[in-house]
Amino acid sequence: MVTLRVLTTDDRPLWRALRLAALTDAPNAFKARLVDWDRGEEERWHARLEFPGAYHVAALLDGHAVGMASGLPCAADIRELRSVWVSSEVRGRGIGNQLITAIETWALGSGGAALKLAVLPGNEPANAFYRRNGFMATGERGDVLPDGTTREQIMMKALRRT
Repeated sequence: MVTLRVLTTDDRPLWRALRLAALTDAPNAFKARLVDWDRGEEERWHARLEFPGAYHVAALLDGHAVGMASGLPCAADIRELRSVWVSSEVRGRGIGNQLITAIETWALGSGGAALKLAVLPGNEPANAFYRRNGFMATGERGDVLPDGTTREQIMMKALRRT
């Protein structure tokens, strides 16, 4: 059974383990690299969980951490979806959908009207996953990647109050 757990600053070891697992399991899915986060700077791990207004969720399958997602405040009524990852061992079970739904619920509850994300160009599995979850490419270019020329692709989803 999958349960979602909202992470607090007390969950830094769990968040760290999830983030390192994500960067190890899917090294080409994130702008950040394992070497960037594996140095163990405790302030960096703590700061990510203490980011004002942020919301972090872990997915647990039978008590084992298998996924994560974060939501961050962005512009006035825009929220950002970040760090979405589900272990390759359990993909295809709807865990990613549950994580996105949790972040959407948080975004709406915090006054968000839209949720945006950045995805690496060429990451077709992620693009397809986000499209299935209602995100659409905006044509906006995101941050420059380490190669100095390629940019992230921005996707957006309007949020509806029920």
